[in-house]
Amino acid sequence: MCNNAAHGPDRDDAMARAGPAEMRDVEVRPMNAVKDLLKAGKTVIGTGGSPLVDAALLAESGYDFLLFDTQHSPWEIKQLLPSIQAMRGKKAAPMVRVSDNRVDQICFALDIGARGIVVPMVNTREEAAAMVRSCRYHPLGNRSNAGARGEWGDFPNYRAYLDGVNDGLVIAPMIETVQAMENLDGILSVPGVDVLLIGPSDLSIELGVPLDYTCATYEKALDRIAAASKAHGVVPGMYFIPPEMDPNFFVDKGYRFFTMPWQGWATEGIRRGLSGIKR
Repeated sequence: MCNNAAHGPDRDDAMARAGPAEMRDVEVRPMNAVKDLLKAGKTVIGTGGSPLVDAALLAESGYDFLLFDTQHSPWEIKQLLPSIQAMRGKKAAPMVRVSDNRVDQICFALDIGARGIVVPMVNTREEAAAMVRSCRYHPLGNRSNAGARGEWGDFPNYRAYLDGVNDGLVIAPMIETVQAMENLDGILSVPGVDVLLIGPSDLSIELGVPLDYTCATYEKALDRIAAASKAHGVVPGMYFIPPEMDPNFFVDKGYRFFTMPWQGWATEGIRRGLSGIKR
């Protein structure tokens, strides 16, 4: 079975219509444009997704990814399936923050089509390594092979598919505690970690400067994380840009992955659109 060439309806339909020569030329689509942007040194910007919002619309609005949160929201992972399905073929990639570093949560998020996984409160190298193993198929991990939907991408055989998934995933542990700061190099040294994502509010509380994002203590931590990430070839990121702060402040420090809110921009756009109409 490992030599079968099909995955999902798109691949099956293409193969059914194509002769032997055409089969070899079926286009292979990238699994995750976000990973390609990170490798190219680009700044990647996402926004929050929700089952209450049209994910297909947001996914074509210019963001690189939609991040669905199951830690600090009322949503459970299984409720995200329709939203992630609606994003298939859209510009933005779906990412999920699970509520804990658990194999079952990570596995189901990936099974329904998440192209990136965020795990909160990763404090040690061992915890980061466990996260990576849960995200990746053998031989790079121990992810179970199943799925609630057809995966994205076209591949000539199943091994190529597994390798494509392993290579295309964005794996982002969150650093939010003093313990994590003490184990910074260990966490960053785990093969497979793509982004080190700061939880801004929790880290500020742990550092003894609650929500004071502009103080010297917090900025020193930002600089240390950015320098260590660069040394290990990992992209530093912010889960969100703190209110009233310029995103370019973080970009100038080397941070290239963060979310921005969409509600205010959407409201302002609607207001501008309506303002030009005689009423």
